[in-house]
Amino acid sequence: MTLNELDTYFNAFLKKENFAADPSRNGIQIANSDPNGKQITKVAFAVDACEATALQTSQAGAQLLFVHHGLFWGGCDTITGIHYKRIKAFLQNDIALYASHIPLDANAEVGNNYGIAARLGLQNVQPFGSWHGMTLGALGTLPAAVTIEELERKLFPNGERAAHIFPFGKKEIHTVAVISGGAGEDFSQAVEAGADAYITGEVGHQDFHPIEESGINVIAGGHYQTETVGVNLVRAKLEKECGLETMFIDIPTRL
Repeated sequence: MTLNELDTYFNAFLKKENFAADPSRNGIQIANSDPNGKQITKVAFAVDACEATALQTSQAGAQLLFVHHGLFWGGCDTITGIHYKRIKAFLQNDIALYASHIPLDANAEVGNNYGIAARLGLQNVQPFGSWHGMTLGALGTLPAAVTIEELERKLFPNGERAAHIFPFGKKEIHTVAVISGGAGEDFSQAVEAGADAYITGEVGHQDFHPIEESGINVIAGGHYQTETVGVNLVRAKLEKECGLETMFIDIPTRL
């Protein structure tokens, strides 16, 4: 498949046009030397676009890097300093870059938040959480009540640990709201929705006391750890449906 064919494929389910308020430049951020002709046979996936993920993509023989956090946000940056080093790594190695930010958070099939909901075994899942007029999270109920420690184990079945746990709510958790990444301040939307627990990536200092005073359980699973979900679901979908070789580049930030 060519880069432009893959762009059409990804957008058929990610639908970037529905997320105009997203500051990310979703879609192809860096093209390769021939978007209509060069065949892409291997695609790398990562959470972040950076010099390291570009170089690892090249070293692995992949021709495209698909990420959640791209290199371009809003206005045009000057190509100097670190930005130059990153772009140079893509251009010198003829690596294309594709980014999907809020479209990947919100997607009901392969998104971060619905993916976490499925991992937790949530039932009756519905859209939850608004940001700049876009709904991006998920809310559902557990088949049986769990403690916050059991909820963490469901969130990270491979044994990872959450960055922070705030056990300020009910001992028995039935209803869970999810917004991955840097959505700590949105715990208030979970409170309004009647959730017993809220899962996000990171929580700021300014949110600690409001969370405690609101009486809700919050798991800050780590910005990175909660956003490996979507890129890996897209990776599995591409491999299954298109037969392309794929790989995941894991560079955890512990944040």
